Amino acid sequence: MLLTERLSLRQWRDDDRAPFAALNADPLVMEHFPAPLTAEQSDAMVDRLAAGIAERGWGMFAVEVVEGPDVGRFAGFVGIQPLTPDLPPAPGTEIGWRLAAWAWGRGYATEAGRACLQHAFTELALPEVVAFTAVPNLRSQDVMRRLGMTHRPARDFDHPRVPAGHRLSRHVLFALERP
Repeated sequence: MLLTERLSLRQWRDDDRAPFAALNADPLVMEHFPAPLTAEQSDAMVDRLAAGIAERGWGMFAVEVVEGPDVGRFAGFVGIQPLTPDLPPAPGTEIGWRLAAWAWGRGYATEAGRACLQHAFTELALPEVVAFTAVPNLRSQDVMRRLGMTHRPARDFDHPRVPAGHRLSRHVLFALERP
């Protein structure tokens, strides 16, 4: 578990499933993904993410607000995880996030992302962390920049799980090396 000033980044719990399914079904949240997720797909994702944390001790953590007016509220996930071998940037480690729309604009992704990067570089001694998103996802690219990450155009790629020619197939890659 990682703690920030306002957030707890923790292992997933069963009571995270319903708000996570609602987040994954929200067309606004899923605008830069090929499709919203069904409840079954969302639950399967919780199972995968929880298993990754149980196996490694780190991963894509559930985010819970611990300070301010939304105390106790599940906000989504933020974390780091090994890249799957089918992704062009692999091998390596990615940082990622997906937050409920109500949590946008509050600095939660940046705050949690900073904690994850500190953990990646100090505790795990990772040499580099990357982030990527579809070209139109400017909000996520802004978070990457706030985290100190730099766009690496030579490493941009077409996502293998997005149909060729789809408006979301081209992805930009940002990277940050261990200081």
